[in-house]
Amino acid sequence: MRLLLLGGTAWLGGQIAGIAVERGHSVTALARGTSGSVPPGVHLVVADRDTPDTRDTPDTRDAPDTPDAYAAVPGEWDAVLDVTRHPGHVRGAASALNERAAYFALVSSASVYAANDTPGGTTTDPLLPPIDTDLMQGPEVYGEAKVACEQAALAGFGADRTLIARAGLIGGPGDQSSRSGYWPWRFAHPGTPDGAVVVPDVPGLATQVIDVRDLAGWLVDCCERRTAGIVDAVGEMMSLPEHLAVARAVAGHQGQVLRADPDWLLAQGIQHWSGERSLPMWLPLPEYAGFMARAEAPARAAGLHPRPLAQTLADALAWEEPRGALTDRASGLTDDDARDLAERLRSGATTG
Repeated sequence: MRLLLLGGTAWLGGQIAGIAVERGHSVTALARGTSGSVPPGVHLVVADRDTPDTRDTPDTRDAPDTPDAYAAVPGEWDAVLDVTRHPGHVRGAASALNERAAYFALVSSASVYAANDTPGGTTTDPLLPPIDTDLMQGPEVYGEAKVACEQAALAGFGADRTLIARAGLIGGPGDQSSRSGYWPWRFAHPGTPDGAVVVPDVPGLATQVIDVRDLAGWLVDCCERRTAGIVDAVGEMMSLPEHLAVARAVAGHQGQVLRADPDWLLAQGIQHWSGERSLPMWLPLPEYAGFMARAEAPARAAGLHPRPLAQTLADALAWEEPRGALTDRASGLTDDDARDLAERLRSGATTG
């Protein structure tokens, strides 16, 4: 198979490229080349898919200028796979490659859905309104940007030769967000004198993590089979307490688990989900009861079979270990914050 990967130098794209090469495919990556290198055996074509007047986001301003990026990848393609979040990229790919590509796969996101309060959602659920610009202007419109990308893909390549893969939360080794790596790391390195770890007490919250390697391998499968349609590409659903128990077992944690009320955590200035002073995987209820609880059966029927969460978290922990203490993570608590939070919980403190 001749695979054109639009991207390929960042996390998921690199995994896709590496797996495709391992399977004997001819892989070309069209990318700015600013996010890293491509795996061995991948042909990198450095080009910018934006025009100079649309470069208004930090990750595109300094990219090399190529007036016609797609002219740098001539010929016919068995499959094109795009990981972009910018609708203009998809429209450009459709215009340039529609007659040269047999199949198009877009990595979208489960963030496209308008509501996230009901578990068991499917791809027929209402979507957010699409943005009307070529570039996503900020992370606050990520879901809306992906909706516009989906629409451009289907309009440009047709539903019969297009895959829309709405990925759930991606985790595993290489997760720079630390959302999948924080909890195994924290249980392995509690940061408290007696090894206690504070966790959110949210038994009704579901979690769903898809290993980056499983997602990448399945996307290559789809390109090989030319699987068309819209699929929620999600991992196994389990409750947050079950997820934390797996992380604790992977880390070999023997200390006390201190369960904290969500309202108390918010009063201490602890944030949901990601960012500074956050607890990953924790989301507010009831509005996010279905965010990591998408229906799994359609993805399994489409051939996506995730590995056990324990393996994903163990490998995420192994990747996190050389990075040292949690001081420069995109998510989670520092050791000082983790220790202070445990002390405040035990003392009965009510505010931060």
